[in-house]
Amino acid sequence: MKPNYTTIPFITIVVAALGSILTGKGMSWYQTLALPQWTPSGSFIGIVWTILFILAATSVLLVYNREPRAKRLSLIMLLFLINAALNVFWSFLFFNQHFIGSAIIDATLLGFSVVALIMLIWPSSRLASLLLVPYALWVGFAVVLNFAIWRLN
Repeated sequence: MKPNYTTIPFITIVVAALGSILTGKGMSWYQTLALPQWTPSGSFIGIVWTILFILAATSVLLVYNREPRAKRLSLIMLLFLINAALNVFWSFLFFNQHFIGSAIIDATLLGFSVVALIMLIWPSSRLASLLLVPYALWVGFAVVLNFAIWRLN
């Protein structure tokens, strides 16, 4: 078995677990915030993120197995790692540091990284690129929600 079939899912699980741990530690603070009426429930958010992580991991695997040029693959993998770091850092900023405004900036950068991945991956795998579209849409929604929370608090 190729190591990418274990390494990529492992990294995905680590990112998801770190985000979940950071989020869980800040839930008592989060419950004190004024939230927009249209804020999804925590369980719905968890389901969405689970699906998005599965789609993203699948996208990475498709790209890793299809992209023949090592230089281009290195750039794509670096961007995926930056995306993962931004994802975890948002949870840290928002839930642990309570830096709602800084979290908006991080979420915006996260959204840009997803769009950049979609564009960079498109020439080598349209399917891998399309698997990231729900992620981009969700992050766009998260930026708007994050901004609304910031305004209310």
